[in-house]
Amino acid sequence: MKNHNFTASITVDQTPDEVFNAINNVRGWWSQAIEGDTNKLGAEFKYHYQDIHRCAFKITEFVPGKKVIWHVQDNYFNFVKDEREWKGTDVVFEISRKGDQTEVHFTHVGLLPAYECYDVCSEAWGSYITGSLRDLITKGKGQPNPMEEVVSKARQMSNHDLTTSFTVDQSPEEVFAAINNVRGWWSGEPGIEGSTDKLGDEFTYRYNPHHYSKQKITESIPGKKVVWLVLDSQLNFVRHKSEWNGTKITFEIAKKGHKTEVRFTHAGLVPEYECFNACSGAWGSYVNGSLRNLITKCKR
Repeated sequence: MKNHNFTASITVDQTPDEVFNAINNVRGWWSQAIEGDTNKLGAEFKYHYQDIHRCAFKITEFVPGKKVIWHVQDNYFNFVKDEREWKGTDVVFEISRKGDQTEVHFTHVGLLPAYECYDVCSEAWGSYITGSLRDLITKGKGQPNPMEEVVSKARQMSNHDLTTSFTVDQSPEEVFAAINNVRGWWSGEPGIEGSTDKLGDEFTYRYNPHHYSKQKITESIPGKKVVWLVLDSQLNFVRHKSEWNGTKITFEIAKKGHKTEVRFTHAGLVPEYECFNACSGAWGSYVNGSLRNLITKCKR
């Protein structure tokens, strides 16, 4: 019977012992947000990334230079119907000598094409194993944090992000200019610091003592789209003050007949967040009120 479990392999010049040590340095190649011990038999550890994925593992096999197995004790996805799809599966690393080189054969036993998460999860594992883990082994440094493209796909599947939209009589170019005039609708000086109108710009927002955030403009298409990536945040009115970190604030502009539609999405601001009610209310006022007024009346 054909094996449909997800697999990936890499071959490196390092020894099996060096490979084994790198695999067990999970924070060095998968995520710095790992909690718990990851390098001995029976150890239990947890992985989480914002609202998208939480997972708990137990190391059930640990053979130096040869093999490591993690058993998935619990799992939560926010972007598929069966939130626990990984639960009960096994993540297996097999190490073997191939001539003068060492092969790592990765298998996620139970991650099958029939799973709703398969495409996103297999893409993520493939990138971590053949990219980040390989780099940790061969170069001494991996890339242990989420890949933005994979995270974006998961968010699109979840469709729980805060969104709101409105239409105006002004042209897409006028709307685009107003969005980029962040001081004109979100906050003036000194609330906004930094340039807000071109690709690569970074700016900060402050509303003392409640809110600080730092944004970077990662996409800017005149008359069509603007995207801000939240690099840092501190929300002093919730327990997890960095809830906005890694989220994306998107403005999509489209012609609808004789009008222009503005669709606002804060990708990552989801109902599970403690700040959701307060933040969604604030965004609603700023976007549907202040930004709309700036576009239509040339004032906040």
